[in-house]
Amino acid sequence: MKTDQVLQDMRALEGDELANRLKLARRELYELRFKLAVGQLEDSSQIHKIRKDIARILTVIRQRELGEPVIEAPEPVEAAAAEEPETAEETQAAENEEDEETDE
Repeated sequence: MKTDQVLQDMRALEGDELANRLKLARRELYELRFKLAVGQLEDSSQIHKIRKDIARILTVIRQRELGEPVIEAPEPVEAAAAEEPETAEETQAAENEEDEETDE
Protein backbone atom coordinates (compact mmCIF):
# COMPACT_ATOMS: atom_id res chain seq x y z
CA MET A 1 0.00 0.00 0.00
CA LYS A 2 1.07 3.52 -0.61
CA THR A 3 0.47 4.78 2.93
CA ASP A 4 2.56 1.97 4.39
CA GLN A 5 5.44 2.98 2.17
CA VAL A 6 5.04 6.64 3.14
CA LEU A 7 5.14 5.72 6.83
CA GLN A 8 8.23 3.58 6.37
CA ASP A 9 9.93 6.43 4.54
CA MET A 10 9.05 8.86 7.33
CA ARG A 11 10.32 6.51 10.01
CA ALA A 12 13.62 6.24 8.14
CA LEU A 13 14.16 10.02 8.26
CA GLU A 14 16.21 11.81 10.90
CA GLY A 15 14.58 14.17 13.39
CA ASP A 16 15.76 17.31 11.57
CA GLU A 17 14.41 16.06 8.27
CA LEU A 18 11.05 15.24 9.86
CA ALA A 19 10.87 18.70 11.40
CA ASN A 20 11.65 20.23 8.01
CA ARG A 21 8.92 18.16 6.32
CA LEU A 22 6.47 19.20 9.03
CA LYS A 23 7.33 22.86 8.49
CA LEU A 24 6.90 22.54 4.72
CA ALA A 25 3.61 20.67 5.06
CA ARG A 26 2.20 23.28 7.42
CA ARG A 27 3.26 26.03 5.02
CA GLU A 28 1.58 24.22 2.13
CA LEU A 29 -1.60 23.80 4.19
CA TYR A 30 -1.58 27.53 4.92
CA GLU A 31 -1.22 28.32 1.21
CA LEU A 32 -4.00 25.89 0.25
CA ARG A 33 -6.36 27.40 2.81
CA PHE A 34 -5.56 30.86 1.49
CA LYS A 35 -6.29 29.75 -2.08
CA LEU A 36 -9.55 28.18 -0.89
CA ALA A 37 -10.63 31.44 0.74
CA VAL A 38 -9.77 33.45 -2.37
CA GLY A 39 -11.48 30.93 -4.65
CA GLN A 40 -8.38 29.86 -6.58
CA LEU A 41 -8.19 26.29 -5.27
CA GLU A 42 -9.40 23.79 -7.83
CA ASP A 43 -8.92 20.54 -5.90
CA SER A 44 -10.02 20.89 -2.28
CA SER A 45 -9.03 17.29 -1.51
CA GLN A 46 -5.43 18.50 -1.37
CA ILE A 47 -6.19 20.05 2.02
CA HIS A 48 -7.28 16.68 3.37
CA LYS A 49 -4.15 14.98 2.03
CA ILE A 50 -1.81 17.56 3.57
CA ARG A 51 -3.58 17.32 6.93
CA LYS A 52 -3.11 13.53 6.85
CA ASP A 53 0.59 13.97 6.06
CA ILE A 54 0.98 16.38 8.97
CA ALA A 55 -0.73 13.88 11.27
CA ARG A 56 1.58 11.09 10.08
CA ILE A 57 4.67 13.21 10.70
CA LEU A 58 3.48 14.20 14.17
CA THR A 59 2.71 10.56 14.96
CA VAL A 60 6.22 9.44 14.01
CA ILE A 61 7.74 12.27 16.07
CA ARG A 62 5.60 11.36 19.09
CA GLN A 63 6.45 7.66 18.77
CA ARG A 64 10.12 8.57 18.88
CA GLU A 65 9.58 10.72 21.96
CA LEU A 66 7.88 7.85 23.74
CA GLY A 67 10.42 5.32 22.53
CA GLU A 68 7.74 3.05 21.14
CA PRO A 69 8.86 0.19 18.91
CA VAL A 70 8.09 0.39 15.22
CA ILE A 71 4.85 -1.39 14.41
CA GLU A 72 4.92 -3.45 11.25
CA ALA A 73 1.97 -3.37 8.89
CA PRO A 74 -0.45 -6.30 9.33
CA GLU A 75 -0.95 -8.86 6.61
CA PRO A 76 -3.62 -7.95 4.06
CA VAL A 77 -7.03 -9.29 5.05
CA GLU A 78 -8.12 -9.77 1.44
CA ALA A 79 -6.00 -12.88 0.91
CA ALA A 80 -7.42 -14.61 3.98
CA ALA A 81 -10.98 -13.67 3.05
CA ALA A 82 -10.58 -15.14 -0.44
CA GLU A 83 -9.68 -18.55 0.98
CA GLU A 84 -12.69 -18.75 3.29
CA PRO A 85 -16.06 -19.99 1.98
CA GLU A 86 -18.54 -17.20 1.41
CA THR A 87 -21.85 -18.85 2.30
CA ALA A 88 -23.08 -21.15 5.04
CA GLU A 89 -23.66 -23.91 2.46
CA GLU A 90 -20.04 -23.71 1.31
CA THR A 91 -18.90 -23.78 4.94
CA GLN A 92 -20.95 -26.91 5.60
CA ALA A 93 -19.63 -28.56 2.43
CA ALA A 94 -16.05 -27.78 3.42
CA GLU A 95 -16.61 -29.25 6.89
CA ASN A 96 -18.13 -32.40 5.38
CA GLU A 97 -15.11 -32.80 3.12
CA GLU A 98 -12.78 -32.48 6.10
CA ASP A 99 -14.78 -35.09 8.04
CA GLU A 100 -14.63 -37.52 5.10
CA GLU A 101 -10.87 -37.05 4.85
CA THR A 102 -10.34 -37.79 8.54
CA ASP A 103 -12.55 -40.92 8.40
CA GLU A 104 -10.40 -42.49 5.69
